[in-house]
Amino acid sequence: MNACTQCAVRDKAICHSLPEESLEELNRLGRHQIVKKGQALVWQGDESLLVGNVLEGALKLSVSSADGRDQTLGIVLPSDFIGRPFGATSMHSVIALTDSRVCTFSRSAFDTFAQDHQPLEHGLLERTLTDLDRARQWMMMLARKSAGERVAIFLLHIAKRHSSDKSDGPLRFELPLSRQDMADLLGLTIETVSRQITRLRDDGIITTPSRRAIVILDQDALEACTGEC
Repeated sequence: MNACTQCAVRDKAICHSLPEESLEELNRLGRHQIVKKGQALVWQGDESLLVGNVLEGALKLSVSSADGRDQTLGIVLPSDFIGRPFGATSMHSVIALTDSRVCTFSRSAFDTFAQDHQPLEHGLLERTLTDLDRARQWMMMLARKSAGERVAIFLLHIAKRHSSDKSDGPLRFELPLSRQDMADLLGLTIETVSRQITRLRDDGIITTPSRRAIVILDQDALEACTGEC
């Protein structure tokens, strides 16, 4: 396994606050794992055996209802943390949307390490609270926002994960999920998602060079659409 000090997402990952000697110890506990598109890393209801940081690619969090219907709860991207520390059971499945690379740890070994290293335990708490805030915002969006606002919010969320600073020029990125997964995540139909993307394109706010590619031509206008479209 590559040294944690060489990790491409170290500055944003949950372990960023650890000193070098602790990183070396953590490095010995982990391994890099390739997850192919469509492959499940974690299954809902199974024993929680591993946790980790996403290094490359995108994965979705999903749950299945008793009648077999799947619901996408969210997506995880590079530097995001996956798994359930200090928990016995996985509450959702983690499935690769693209070919992905994940730095994984045995949950039991990670739990012990976190208990012995306060900066990591603090990072877990901070990340958990951030995820809780994000979940509450997402609930509000699904309850109050229009279809156009939901699509604009989602596009901006993905765009901001590709760039930490507001870009003066067009910002291009690839959507890490299909239109159907996007519809499930936003509580819309695939036809509605397609109509809203077409409307943004017709208004000159974005272009769509391919099925997954998005180019934001007017970031200010897209931001305005998050509350006024």
